[in-house]
Amino acid sequence: MTKQLSTLICILFFGANFCFSQDPCASGRYAESVFTQFNLTSNLTYGQNNNWANSNTTLKLDFYEPANDPLSARPLIIWVHGGSFIGGSKTDPDVKALSERFAKKGYACASIDYRLGFFPFDSTNAVKAVVRAVQDLKAAIRYFYKDAQTTNTFKIDTNHIFIGGSSAGAITALHVAYLNDACEFSAYMSAGALANLGGLEGTSGNPGYSTKVHAVINGCGALAQYNWLEAGDVPLCSVHGTNDGTVTYNRGIVNPGTPLMYLDGSRMLHERACAIGVTNQFYTFNNAPHVPYLNNAAYMDSTERFVRDFLVEVMGCTQTVLLPANEMQQQAFLYPTAYCDGTPSSEACSSVAIDELSMNNELECYPNPNNGNFTIQTNNGFEALRIYNISGLLIYETSGQHMPIFNIDLKNEQSGLYMIAVQFSNKQIMRTKIQLLR
Repeated sequence: MTKQLSTLICILFFGANFCFSQDPCASGRYAESVFTQFNLTSNLTYGQNNNWANSNTTLKLDFYEPANDPLSARPLIIWVHGGSFIGGSKTDPDVKALSERFAKKGYACASIDYRLGFFPFDSTNAVKAVVRAVQDLKAAIRYFYKDAQTTNTFKIDTNHIFIGGSSAGAITALHVAYLNDACEFSAYMSAGALANLGGLEGTSGNPGYSTKVHAVINGCGALAQYNWLEAGDVPLCSVHGTNDGTVTYNRGIVNPGTPLMYLDGSRMLHERACAIGVTNQFYTFNNAPHVPYLNNAAYMDSTERFVRDFLVEVMGCTQTVLLPANEMQQQAFLYPTAYCDGTPSSEACSSVAIDELSMNNELECYPNPNNGNFTIQTNNGFEALRIYNISGLLIYETSGQHMPIFNIDLKNEQSGLYMIAVQFSNKQIMRTKIQLLR
């Protein structure tokens, strides 16, 4: 196998940033923690508004930045905490850890508080709580655009503003990014009621400035309707556990103790993005609960790396390798889009309706990481399977109709990252990564 072919396979499966160890986008700032320290400025006021009880609330954020950073324009991530819209704060462990970790990579980060609470505890008032959170996040976005156009205290590159969060925070970020027309919201709230709340833009502060963002980081969140995600929308990065009992991985009722809202979870959003060509990446925590990285260091490390790779790619840190046509044809098995690798354009992807996709093929590999002995599980079996190592070398292959649960033994292989490609009877190919640890 030629070096170029091996490199292409690596790009297709693992992403350019994983494959080019000497590329400035694969090492150094944004890819690694090049700063050992960060500076934290706490309790900056970015706005104010009335809460659910009509009491004025001052809105504050914590700002993280690399210590002794010479760069005059830094990408910004605004993190939004979870808590079912009734609790949580900007100092919650997950948003605090993510802010610190990404500040050390060279990003500026803001962790925001927003208006919490609603009563009575029902779906109508839960929707209002989401609207208030959306308004406050938009005020925070405007706060940084205003600063960039006036005092430039925070030194933000407004061409790279990202928003994200966990649970309710992810729900908020997703609605800021993809709910862009009040008419879409008519099934949930009348135009008059929405206007009384201040509309989708809200009046929480910094009027007249942009609320444009450039990507969304969705940690175990959901969107009211997947079709609010439209062609041309900003890129999406999602992580979600399959056993999430609060915000459903697929589609269902959000249930933080009391059923409140019917939402489309991360898998539905990923499939929608695939079908319409929106850049997206999706990491599934198999058999994991709601926000598994909240109090789990291993899950947090995985989340950090996955989000890091996504942002590096979104900011344009990519390389391509051109191969002769005959070598491209030899690797045709690799090219069909897999719904779990985020590649946008595909005939199969664009020709299958979203409701069909939700009932279509599924692929799980567990445990992950593993010692070389693991299980592949699908819902209807499969007809072909190939496993490649990081160099793109085919190390395992089987064909013919296989049962939905299939055990693999790679105990003779070295520790490292491997790519699994499974082909189903309808010729759809799904891919996922596994890690072998010795």
